[in-house]
Amino acid sequence: MLRYALRRTPSMLLTLFLASVAIFGLTRLVPGSTVTAIAGSNATPATIQAITRDLGLDRPLPEQYWRWLHGLLTGDLQRSAVLDQPIGQLIARGLGATVELTVAAAVLAALLAFALGVLGATSRRAFVRGAARSVMTFALAVPPYVSGTALIVVFGVLLPVFPVGGRISPLQDPELGWQYLVLPALCLALPVSAVLGRFLADGLDQAFTEDFTRTATALGVRRARLITVHALPNALPPVLTVAGIQLGNLLAGSAIVEALFAWPGVGQLLIQAITNHDYLLVQDLLLIAVTAFLVLQLLTDLGQAGLDQRTRLGGRS
Repeated sequence: MLRYALRRTPSMLLTLFLASVAIFGLTRLVPGSTVTAIAGSNATPATIQAITRDLGLDRPLPEQYWRWLHGLLTGDLQRSAVLDQPIGQLIARGLGATVELTVAAAVLAALLAFALGVLGATSRRAFVRGAARSVMTFALAVPPYVSGTALIVVFGVLLPVFPVGGRISPLQDPELGWQYLVLPALCLALPVSAVLGRFLADGLDQAFTEDFTRTATALGVRRARLITVHALPNALPPVLTVAGIQLGNLLAGSAIVEALFAWPGVGQLLIQAITNHDYLLVQDLLLIAVTAFLVLQLLTDLGQAGLDQRTRLGGRS
């Protein structure tokens, strides 16, 4: 596995380089500018020129790109021009909140997917199977901003059970912390659990048609053992592959959920940076997101190979 990870490193670095070039170029094409956001609409040309020079935006684009890339490689993320704070500190504060939300959503999505997928494929009652699959279809069809709004109305207004905005760290106050976490984590987990649950249910359906499960059934193997020992191990590898992609979707979808629930993570920070035309901060956040996605894909491939012994890393069998 270590040899496979090392073989993947050059392609990952090339992907990161190309992504950095694309991100740098696209931020220069977006209407609006950091200078205007700082100076204001009534600024004089002399003020605009002075701010442009201070930010280094009057330099050639290749020089600006190299300065940004050099800062990333050396750990010097510079300062946010709009917020006038070190970008490293801003990202560090938001990253902890986003990781907390993403991990909670991932755990919740895994539990929901397992329950719905198993029920949707193995329940002896057709009504239960149909209900589980209907729930997965509904959760997949409803976008997070709709389900999030519904959760706020139901559990924050009609039945004021959970707080609907802000964050309290569970490390500071565990009892209150999880209450602030429940609704945004559930909102973020619903579509992911639907995707994983559908793949798990389809994988189990396929496993039950294979000869080894039919043979086990003919030999009188109990249904619970048939599911856990024979069907599930064969249905999980494809689910794990999809799970890696869905973890990336969790990170991408966290921006909407964080904005909806006023969760102070990097998603909300990204939206604020785009709104304020703070493009240096936007560049750093987008490149971090690409890096996280690539790492998740690598870990997913390694995990699938470890789970499915028929798979050989590097495409050999």
